[in-house]
Amino acid sequence: MSTSTRFVVAIPARYASTRLPGKPLQDLGGEPLVLHVARRALAAGADAVWVATDDARVRDALAGTPVQVAMTSPDHPSGTDRLAECAALAGWDETTVVVNLQGDEPFAPVSGIRAVAGLAAQPGVDLATLCAPVEDVDTLLDPNAVKVVRSADGNALYFSRAPVPWPRDAFARSRTVMPEGAWWRHIGIYGYRVGVLKRFAAMPPGQLEQIEMLEQLRVLEAGFRVAVGIAAEPFPPGVDTPEDLARAQAHLASGG
Repeated sequence: MSTSTRFVVAIPARYASTRLPGKPLQDLGGEPLVLHVARRALAAGADAVWVATDDARVRDALAGTPVQVAMTSPDHPSGTDRLAECAALAGWDETTVVVNLQGDEPFAPVSGIRAVAGLAAQPGVDLATLCAPVEDVDTLLDPNAVKVVRSADGNALYFSRAPVPWPRDAFARSRTVMPEGAWWRHIGIYGYRVGVLKRFAAMPPGQLEQIEMLEQLRVLEAGFRVAVGIAAEPFPPGVDTPEDLARAQAHLASGG
């Protein structure tokens, strides 16, 4: 990525969470989870870091930090819709590059944030995201680990919860050994220009999106170009459950 790429980071941080209530404010090393995420964005060199939330408690927890807060509607069905409102409140113009960093990624590598911004700034790219190699059968078969199929030039052909591409001959023999080949796990970080973000949020859910329950399929089905870079560093698991939070605490305590 060119070091001259300028970008902002927007972090959707809905307060309610079924599996981890009050997730943005969960304590991680004595500070709220969302602040750890924002620090990763600041370290990546973002011109500005915004948290888009629906709860004043999140806003208050970030008071006195460099992070700006957009108070958004509690009724947004997705983080994309929340960020579209954030873009309007922030007054970003249509060409501003925005990185959508999930609010439960306290250890997102700086290199990954920069890489997505750089991809999103390239001519002709509508949406940018990242992937990492699938290295075991369990991940390949796990519907919660989203797979992405890439073209030879690095654009997304399809996202799926299914093990795609399907290794027909290898799985006919055994499903306990990972066959050789290129399988990619999608990493849920996105980059786009504000104009694309607004178009994305205004589009109705697509048929493929509703089948797979994957929002990124909306733009792919609509014919948008989705560039998929290979992450240079691992993205540690996000925090979505109390067990995830305990692992994050241990990771932080170990110097991670």
